[in-house]
Amino acid sequence: MHIVIMGCGRVGSSLAKALERRDHSVAMIDIDVDAFRRLGPEFRGITVKGVGFDRDVLVQAGIKQADGFAAVSSGDNSNILAARVVREQFGVHNVIARIYDQGRAEVYERLGIRTVATVRWAANQVLRGLLPEGSEPVWRDPAGNVRLVQVHTDDAWIGKRVHAIQTAAGTPLPFILRFGRGLVPNQATVLQDGDLVYAAVESDDLTRVEDVLGNPPGRP
Repeated sequence: MHIVIMGCGRVGSSLAKALERRDHSVAMIDIDVDAFRRLGPEFRGITVKGVGFDRDVLVQAGIKQADGFAAVSSGDNSNILAARVVREQFGVHNVIARIYDQGRAEVYERLGIRTVATVRWAANQVLRGLLPEGSEPVWRDPAGNVRLVQVHTDDAWIGKRVHAIQTAAGTPLPFILRFGRGLVPNQATVLQDGDLVYAAVESDDLTRVEDVLGNPPGRP
């Protein structure tokens, strides 16, 4: 895959390195050529000076052959403008933009532009650590109908098969986090002490699912 990134800050440069480790080709756009130093001497991709909403700059970065575009500069306006140009003028649909303003992020999600609202993400991570119910979503669809949440499980579920827990919850448990590593459970996977359980759930059903998993099995 060929991925074009706008913004060679800490996020952009880390993203570029991660993509190259996975053998993808990368083009980096930044208005400051000194920013490219963050990529290091082993970077094999393209570097282009300019802004990501300039058509000529995007063409130079290979946007016509791109499989994806990430706008992760420090400016909300630049990120959204670049994302819209890439999506609407070049037909690249795999587009994501970093947005600091949560309200604007939700608006653009409804327009079909995927966003990462930095402040919202950080706040939600802290909330999930503080609140055992884990009701703040890891992900939700733009309409708010479906969400992926980390759910608290009562200790009495430890030792039970994850598929049996899923049946009791009445909603998919797509993965668990064990010792910091994701694991997709199979028929034989047993819940262990310290596992973090993630549920894909309809928003209206969240309270019921949390009640089932937050209490011992078989509770009336």
